[in-house]
Amino acid sequence: MIGGVHLEAQWRREALRTNLWVVPMLEVLLAALLFLLTWSLDRAAYRGDLSLPTWVISGTADAARQILAAIAAALITVVGVVFSIMIVTLTLASTQFGPRMLRTFIRDRSTQLTLGTFVGTFVYAVLSLMVIGPSSHGDFVPHLSITVCMGLVLADLGVLIYFIHHIATSIQLPRVIANIAAELSAAIDAGAGEPARGGGVERGPPEAELHARLDASGAAVPAPASGYLQFVRHRTLVRMASELGAVIRLDQRPGHFLVQGHQLATVWPAEAADEVSRSFARAHITGPTRTLAQDIAFAVDQLVEIAIRALSTAVNDTFTALTCIDWLGEGLCRIASRWQPDPVHRDADGYIRVIATPVSYERLVERAFEKIRQAAHGMPAVLIRQLDALAEIMVETRTEEQRQVLLRQAGMIERLSAESVAEPADREDVHHRYRAVLAAHASRTGRG
Repeated sequence: MIGGVHLEAQWRREALRTNLWVVPMLEVLLAALLFLLTWSLDRAAYRGDLSLPTWVISGTADAARQILAAIAAALITVVGVVFSIMIVTLTLASTQFGPRMLRTFIRDRSTQLTLGTFVGTFVYAVLSLMVIGPSSHGDFVPHLSITVCMGLVLADLGVLIYFIHHIATSIQLPRVIANIAAELSAAIDAGAGEPARGGGVERGPPEAELHARLDASGAAVPAPASGYLQFVRHRTLVRMASELGAVIRLDQRPGHFLVQGHQLATVWPAEAADEVSRSFARAHITGPTRTLAQDIAFAVDQLVEIAIRALSTAVNDTFTALTCIDWLGEGLCRIASRWQPDPVHRDADGYIRVIATPVSYERLVERAFEKIRQAAHGMPAVLIRQLDALAEIMVETRTEEQRQVLLRQAGMIERLSAESVAEPADREDVHHRYRAVLAAHASRTGRG
């Protein structure tokens, strides 16, 4: 189950990345280790066991204390400035892009590295300051440590300049939208190969028969906790079901909100439900927010949220909405051509053990187009761009069912144009793009 292993590793990386303490703590530990190294060399030089290079800063203990105290005070001030810039950025992101966009900025590696660099240098300076004092051969001054600290301060200045540049570019809407689209593409690629089957062998009852058994005599498994379903460990569920000789159907998918005590899954035979309920906490993860690991609809919803905010009367930013539509179209092209979710998970012997509920292609298209269309009442530019995106997606479709989903969306856009667009020339422009969607459908159908 290579796909499942990759997705679980991706979820773990995402969980570690979406916080502001892991990277800074690692950098503080590295700073402490670096100090131990330089302090050991300074002690060896103090004892006369080695000679330090001529470029190492020398001076008295009082001078060293003044230098390190000034560095520590300046660094903690800059850390406060970095925190202030970060809080302003998060406030701006929440107001302009929506509260769900905060995750994108919190997980930004540049912000975490910048914060960790300054905190790590501060810790290094404080540790160096603490070891200055009288010793057996006079005052001990860690000359190498002070020199390294000065080098770290110069590096911090470069990091600060980069951080200001990075913040100035990262809050630009096109960059934010492109980053979300890149996350959507990565999630599509990560989920393209999941789930894997038991060595290619298929044994036991088919999926349709198992659904009938689950409906007729299956037992419900309640959700152990409330929250958004973030990740499901399908391998754990398959192993659990195989040991019990059972079949588990997941009635909720990642991205759905679970209510404690409400049905999360169905188990057949019913006798295995109690054991599955007791072990289910190890097989799924809930939390207060959605994640992209197994929920590609989350990225679609983020782009749609930005587009809807842009189309609101308070913002009235049509071009941002058009940019979101462009990237939504690109993502749906990938989904149409590459994404083939299979709800069936088999054990090593080829028996179906877990039946998942992946989001459907139709539902993804609806989420990408319907809310924006509803917000674009009387806005021909947005309707035209949506039809252009549908025509591009149509080229990548594999089945007639997919094409019919796109045609339904195109028909609703055409009808909205006829009802809400007052200018005949604008309506004709929308109708021209609608005919282009029909032509793309005819061409794709003719090819096969």
